[in-house]
Amino acid sequence: MGDREVWIAILIVASIASGIFYVAFGQITVRKLRKNPETKNVLGLGFVSGWDIINVAQAFSLPRAWTRKIENSKFSFIYANTTVLFDNTTKFDRILGCIFYWLLTLSGLFGALLVLLNYLGVFNN
Repeated sequence: MGDREVWIAILIVASIASGIFYVAFGQITVRKLRKNPETKNVLGLGFVSGWDIINVAQAFSLPRAWTRKIENSKFSFIYANTTVLFDNTTKFDRILGCIFYWLLTLSGLFGALLVLLNYLGVFNN
C-alpha cells in the first residue's frame, strides 16, 4: 500500500468520524437549543437544513475575540450568537461542538490538499 492510499484511508476515517460527531452534536446539543425559546432564534442563518448545527459548533470553536467581533458586525445574523449559547450549554456540549467542527474543517481541507498534491504528481512513483 502506497502513501496515497494511507492518506486516503486516514481521510475516510476522519470523514466518517466527522459524520458521527455531526449527528451526535445535533441530537445532544442543537436539538436542546432549538427547543429553548431563548436560543432558538440565535442559531444563525441556515442555508440548508442542518446548517445551524455547523453554526453552533463554529461558535464554540472560534476564539472569543473573533466571535465578539462577529456579534457586533452587520452580518451577525448569519452566525450563531456565542454569548447566548455559552449561557445555555454545558462544557460537554462545547467540547463536543469543538471536536466536531475542527474534525469537519480539517478533513475537508485535508481532502482538498490531497487532491491538489495528487494533481501536482507528488504521489507518482
